[in-house]
Amino acid sequence: MTSPSPTTRRRDAARTRQLLLEAARQRFANDGYAATTVRDIADDAGVNVALISRYFQSKEGLFEACLTSAVDDMRRAAGTATLAEVPERIAEQAAGIDSDGFPRQLVLLLRSSGDARADEIRVGILRTYARNLAVLAGWTEGDDDLLLRAQITIAASLGIAMLRSKTKLEPLASATKEQLVGPLADLVGAVLSKKPAT
Repeated sequence: MTSPSPTTRRRDAARTRQLLLEAARQRFANDGYAATTVRDIADDAGVNVALISRYFQSKEGLFEACLTSAVDDMRRAAGTATLAEVPERIAEQAAGIDSDGFPRQLVLLLRSSGDARADEIRVGILRTYARNLAVLAGWTEGDDDLLLRAQITIAASLGIAMLRSKTKLEPLASATKEQLVGPLADLVGAVLSKKPAT
């Protein structure tokens, strides 16, 4: 009997890591950090619970990896978006990029972990996301008004994702991406357009 080649082992490790990330992202978004156990995640992924320590060191490490991969997914979806394209990118995320239409990436960013380090990571990611949005709108260091406007835009986007995932508030809950783009364009345009000082 021959042992698997290093390439096969690497591919299996990558697949296992991805299974754990997907299971964890779903659990953390649905149940929150505190209510989720590593055993739940391992069971959902169909792997041994010890593999969480091997690939992520801890539950906190897995949560951080989930946040990082969620933001990476959002960055890939946004690509090199211009300010005019931001409403469509937000609508794509809010409409849900998972197969069941649940906007897990955005909801995950809202979930408080109950763990100070994990929450610090989450806030850091939100801060970076706001700065990037502010830069698209013409922000320069020290322009607190435009940075605040970018944070308000992100807060509104997260609120849309939360209401869509946790309530039956219609027509918001079942709105398609196409239906969300127009109102989001109005919102982003109104909030991020810098008013001249009077």
